[in-house]
Amino acid sequence: MGLGFTIFIVVCFLAVVLLLEGIYLVWTDTRSPEIKRIKQRLHLLANENTPAEGMASLSKQRVLSTYPALQKLFLKWQWLNQFDRLLMQSGYTKTLAHLLTVCLLIGLAGTVMGLLSGLSFGGGLLMGLVLAVTPVLRLVRLRSKRLEKIAFQLPDALDLISRSLRAGHGFSSAMAMVAKEAQEPIAGEFKITMDEINFGVSTQNALSNLATRIPVDDLRFFVVAVVIQLQSGGNLAELLTMLSYLIRERFKLFGKIRVLAAEGKMSAYILTGLPFFVAGATELLNPKYLNVLFTDPLGIQMVMGALGLMLFGVFVMWRIINIRV
Repeated sequence: MGLGFTIFIVVCFLAVVLLLEGIYLVWTDTRSPEIKRIKQRLHLLANENTPAEGMASLSKQRVLSTYPALQKLFLKWQWLNQFDRLLMQSGYTKTLAHLLTVCLLIGLAGTVMGLLSGLSFGGGLLMGLVLAVTPVLRLVRLRSKRLEKIAFQLPDALDLISRSLRAGHGFSSAMAMVAKEAQEPIAGEFKITMDEINFGVSTQNALSNLATRIPVDDLRFFVVAVVIQLQSGGNLAELLTMLSYLIRERFKLFGKIRVLAAEGKMSAYILTGLPFFVAGATELLNPKYLNVLFTDPLGIQMVMGALGLMLFGVFVMWRIINIRV
């Protein structure tokens, strides 16, 4: 199969994906449940009528799918809660059904591309599975970045709460001030917590939900400190000031450790990429030199053993340089 045909397949795949994305965007801008709900609320405000049927209740429930049948089915499968929590923690605004649909379409497209490229059915299926996992891996990366950003914003939020308490405001008012004046994404999380408190959820349960949504150790320390203060009393403003100072000092120490570990990371990158670089250069200079490694059974075993040892070495180096503070 020529290079032109491969490029044609890739272009067709990208065109189909962009077409599906365009159709979805048009649908969400015109016929999605969110647009209908906004129109319904505007109609109610304009006519000053009582809320119609279907208005959202005060009890908040995660929407896993816009279709009621899929919603009931997903609620029965408890293991899907992990993916829904990943969506929530990564800041992804779409539903779980949307994520699964995207993974399925990408997987099918990858399988078709693999079969058209001349791979066997097993190879095409493996290629489809690998591509289907890519949206989940992207969400994992977005989740890590978002949680890291929240962790860096937390000291400023604690200082704002502490200053509000010293100024005479209540704890709820201080939380609302963070929701209004802080930056995203921590402002949105505090706003959700304040909405839960305003809707009748106890402060302890609302803070527990906050710690569940944001699995950051420093935020859990904040929740524990507030819960203990609510039960036993104490100077919460001074406690939050000390916690903020401790978090900032920990970040400084972690920065120093990252600088010291930079040499180890660079060594890991070089040692990991060097065999592939040498093999690629050898293949370009002498294409037949490495054929025995992929044709002879002993050569294949040697390659698999080398890859296994490399993965083990990468894991060991990662554990060495991954220092928790």
